[in-house]
Amino acid sequence: MSGKIQSEIRLSKPLGHPEVEAFLNIQRTAEVQLNQLTQLLRPHGLSPAQYNVLRILRGAGEQGLPCGEIATRMISRDPDITRLIDRMEQRGWVARNRSVQDRRVVTVTVQQQALAMLAALDEPVADLHRVQFAVFDANRIATLISLLEVLRETARGDGAKATRAG
Repeated sequence: MSGKIQSEIRLSKPLGHPEVEAFLNIQRTAEVQLNQLTQLLRPHGLSPAQYNVLRILRGAGEQGLPCGEIATRMISRDPDITRLIDRMEQRGWVARNRSVQDRRVVTVTVQQQALAMLAALDEPVADLHRVQFAVFDANRIATLISLLEVLRETARGDGAKATRAG
């Protein structure tokens, strides 16, 4: 093992298990890449969580989605989706609509201003991801995706499915 993570986070003792090293590498890599995305979004006044919500809503189309459904689709769960939506509504990026059939259901839709901002960000974000993964060819990227999917399935308790896939 290379042990680069050990020196990067300045550990004086060995990690002990390769699984620990793998876990820390995944966390550190995700943090580095998320920070790069944060820097790209910052001039637009967007956080990665807000960007994620806007992309989810763009994909949902004109009918929008209830807050709870948005929360389940997010990449990183936000414990206070209501507050997140509040801030986005104040900026004119989303609108809330109460259902006439069931007044408890509030649907959120993306506004035109946010759609234009997303369209302007599509290529820069894709470019960022291309740069982030430029060290890998298509086969290695596919392998990485597959391995990470197996890890998530196992973590969610879909172990039998993950074992068959691996």
